[in-house]
Amino acid sequence: MINIYELEEKTMVAMTKNDNIMFEIVHPMDDVQEEKRTGEGLGLMPMSRSVRLSLLALRGYLVLMTLLVLYHMLDLAGLFAHHAVR
Repeated sequence: MINIYELEEKTMVAMTKNDNIMFEIVHPMDDVQEEKRTGEGLGLMPMSRSVRLSLLALRGYLVLMTLLVLYHMLDLAGLFAHHAVR
């Protein structure tokens, strides 16, 4: 565990006082680094059928919207010939 007084010596710390309680404010860039966690060995996340279906629908929606944006960009670039209507 880190002693806040040692931390205060290492970083620039702003102290605020509120009803005789002192709060130490440390910017995340000045804070002590945490150990990074990895997802190795976790396996699949258990999901209900409705959650799996909702995520599948979201994936399909995102793919469709990406294809529509791509089509619009290619259309604006003039790659599709517009046929005149009689």
